[in-house]
Amino acid sequence: MTLDIITSPALAPATHGFFTRKGGASSGVFEGLNCGGGSSDLSDAVEVNRARVAGAMAVAPEKLVTVHQVHSPDVVTVTAPLEGKPKADALVTATPGLAIAILTADCQPVLFADAEAGVVGAAHAGWRGALSGVLAATVEAMEALGARRERIAAVIGPSISQRAYEVGPEFFEDFMAEDPEFSRFFAGGAGDRMQFDLPAFGLHMLREAGVSRAEWTGHCTYSDPARFYSYRRTTHRGEADYGRLISVIRL
Repeated sequence: MTLDIITSPALAPATHGFFTRKGGASSGVFEGLNCGGGSSDLSDAVEVNRARVAGAMAVAPEKLVTVHQVHSPDVVTVTAPLEGKPKADALVTATPGLAIAILTADCQPVLFADAEAGVVGAAHAGWRGALSGVLAATVEAMEALGARRERIAAVIGPSISQRAYEVGPEFFEDFMAEDPEFSRFFAGGAGDRMQFDLPAFGLHMLREAGVSRAEWTGHCTYSDPARFYSYRRTTHRGEADYGRLISVIRL
């Protein structure tokens, strides 16, 4: 099956893609392009899937670089294929031929590019990472490689949308403790529940970091099981595990 890859003109001319679950070798609950080595999927299937992604990005599999994501604000600057997988949630590079990638299943995959400087970035930004500053940290790491934040374009890929993201009062309080103005990213729900707008919050944090062009592709992971994996949908269905989507960018 042909791979289904979402791209954005904002990131041109950098080669990039928000890969959907279509076109992979995994089966069962992981059916499709599961690229999550941390899942209970067959490791051989995950390797095949990652090799297909690398091929689509025109790099060797060992040059498809990922990290061990931990919902942190930490960024790794990549100049060569990594030994092992350091704990971090974003990567930046100015090295042609290296494809940097992050994995998601409702959290925001964010790809960055400063075409003039030749610097790209990729960030995993769930609510915790976005709140703790991973997006601003990615911009700062790109600047250290010669990028300028007013030239950086950033695109948020398929993520859980507000209509599917119900949260409780403790979640809301975490945001209020950081900044009461963040209340505007919440809408009323049933009882004491609220609906959180993760992509809108991500766009806000990108603009606060000085990114001049920030967009969301508009795809909701929860609402489209044919194209996307979703941790929350898996939880609601009582399934044992879930696949991970991969988002990649390279010079």
